[in-house]
Amino acid sequence: MKIVLMFAIASLNAAAALAQDTDDPYLWLEDVGGEKPLEWVKAQNAVSSKALEAWPDFAPIHDRLLAMLDSNARIPFVSKQGRWFYNFWRDAEHVRGLWRRTSLAEYRKPEPHWETVLDLDALAKSENENWVWHGAECLYPARERCLLNLSRGGGDAVVVREFDVVRKRFVENGFVLPEAKSSVSWRDRDSVYVGTDFGPDSLTTSGYPRIVKLWHRGTPISTAETIFSGEATDVSVQAAVSDEPGYRREFVTRAMTFYTSETWLREEGKLIKLDVPEDAEAGTWRDQVTVKLRTDWTTGGKTYPAGALLAMDLKKFLQGERDFELLFTPNARTSLQTLTSTRHHLLVNTLENVRSKLYSLTHIHGRWMRAPIDAPEFGSVSVAAVDEDHSDDYFLTVTDFLTPTSLYLASLDGPKKDQRELLKQLPAFFNAEGLEIAQFEAISKDGTRVPYFQVSRKGLALDGNNPTLLYGYGGFEVSMTPAYSGGIGSAWLEKGGVYVLANIRGGGEFGPEWHESAIKQNRQRAYDDFISIAEDLIARKVTSPKHLGIQGGSNGGLLMGVMLTERPDLFNAVVCQVPLLDMRRYSHLLAGASWMGEYGDPDKPEEWQWIKQYSPYQNVVKEKSYPRVLFLTSTRDDRVHPGHARKMAAKMEAQGHDVLYYENIEGGHGGAANNQQQAYMSALAFTFLWKQLR
Repeated sequence: MKIVLMFAIASLNAAAALAQDTDDPYLWLEDVGGEKPLEWVKAQNAVSSKALEAWPDFAPIHDRLLAMLDSNARIPFVSKQGRWFYNFWRDAEHVRGLWRRTSLAEYRKPEPHWETVLDLDALAKSENENWVWHGAECLYPARERCLLNLSRGGGDAVVVREFDVVRKRFVENGFVLPEAKSSVSWRDRDSVYVGTDFGPDSLTTSGYPRIVKLWHRGTPISTAETIFSGEATDVSVQAAVSDEPGYRREFVTRAMTFYTSETWLREEGKLIKLDVPEDAEAGTWRDQVTVKLRTDWTTGGKTYPAGALLAMDLKKFLQGERDFELLFTPNARTSLQTLTSTRHHLLVNTLENVRSKLYSLTHIHGRWMRAPIDAPEFGSVSVAAVDEDHSDDYFLTVTDFLTPTSLYLASLDGPKKDQRELLKQLPAFFNAEGLEIAQFEAISKDGTRVPYFQVSRKGLALDGNNPTLLYGYGGFEVSMTPAYSGGIGSAWLEKGGVYVLANIRGGGEFGPEWHESAIKQNRQRAYDDFISIAEDLIARKVTSPKHLGIQGGSNGGLLMGVMLTERPDLFNAVVCQVPLLDMRRYSHLLAGASWMGEYGDPDKPEEWQWIKQYSPYQNVVKEKSYPRVLFLTSTRDDRVHPGHARKMAAKMEAQGHDVLYYENIEGGHGGAANNQQQAYMSALAFTFLWKQLR
């Protein structure tokens, strides 16, 4: 599910919850755009910039990172819309970016000719707006009309505007929505399904649309027909159209929590509910219904395991039959990651012990046939259909920690079946000679085996003196997999650092059970896993607390805050990015209410009892000695409230702890709105780490 939020409600959400914690002396920092908080931010930024820019490492790291981010040698990933292949591109000349297109024949060339469709820098200048590109949805099948999502400064809230890609201009009197956390989907050329801020009581407590309407061209949105209304306590409601070769279906989805939902098929104005478990993911492929399970499901006289993928004839399913075919069966160390459709096949991307495995599924004579597809040993792969209406071609992206990312064109049928055409490859942005990838396991507090990847020099001296960066996330069933990073490679590995990627519980590396074993009252398991990896690195003498640093963002920023307060003895540097930290108030700030399925509800006394045990903001104290910490966040982050980082930094500073804080005024939840900002904030982080861990 794509999370979209509205920056404009940040102060309102904060104000609504002020009465809860009047004993918190730093509540004033939750006023996102207030004059006094921004003065505090600017003062903190000045201190951090001065301290880190003066360090000899900063300038060379920054300049090299920016050169890589702006490099024309980067892979311009594309998606096919109609007859064109589209790409969005930023570089030094085009700071905000170009939306551009080319043909496949041109794309095959080392230097394709690109046709500019929209110059975002020119648009921003002409309209005096700091537009940040947030994508486009184009009308099936010709894809000549698109709904563009434009953000002011990088926040999740967007302005929606209809655009004609043939004439390369906005449509006069076309579909337009003001800035909001909208969900919009084409129904046909003259109507769209829309969920947005329709006024009072139209949003959920999470800040998403509660109502979805059908809006016809040329009519005021106030007259749009209401299709479905959810509850205020839901996460969101949305409607969308699924267009497949020979099949067109309309769906309405109500998400009650982050992990539970109800889906209806809309036919002739009537809603038909899909009878699947609320925590399952239902979809369609041609005449089939597909169901991905999060928990065991007993139906039709059979029990299917959590993490399984099922399919059967949709018409028979709607008639009450439950004769599913099992397409994927998980085990303790495997999980289903993605499902991608081509003209005649499904591409299944799985993880086996955090290593990618691919295979295809083909529906022939009423049965599904499975065939393996080669994948690298340590690498990660992703697949995307080129044109599921007309071909079985697909793009295959292959990456690992040390091998520059490659993009291939492959096919599941025809004369090029099982062949891969190399289309693009990153250059070597850093010297990987003498480096190696290894996979280890740590034993967590409860005996669980927790894997992690280590990238380091061959023959690494196990003397405890190696500067080591441990990165983690551990939440929302997100898998941490190997990937090529010119930034990590050039700013850390090439300079002698050890890089470690943790696969702790809460993630999706081993399916939904791996995730659900560390949510709510069991959240501490994720933190115990991360601690066990740190202790294993120290026990193996890869590093020592003096030379061990950690980094994480968003939910990973919460992980950093917990490590800071629970085990300050293990680390000497903490980089905490766009974090959740005040878990007493998180559910009242921006999208926080939507994450109660992950963390629990702090307003329920029985749940606050276990949340407060790890909440960093409540557990940081004056009497303890903490490693130095760098907080990085964004004023325009309308997903995780910047007040989390602001308040934690202010509280720690007042207690006398060594804290650096930097808040980018733009950037959204990603922290940066353009390459320059991204390079700057990354350079701050790497400089800080080297300064602390050498």
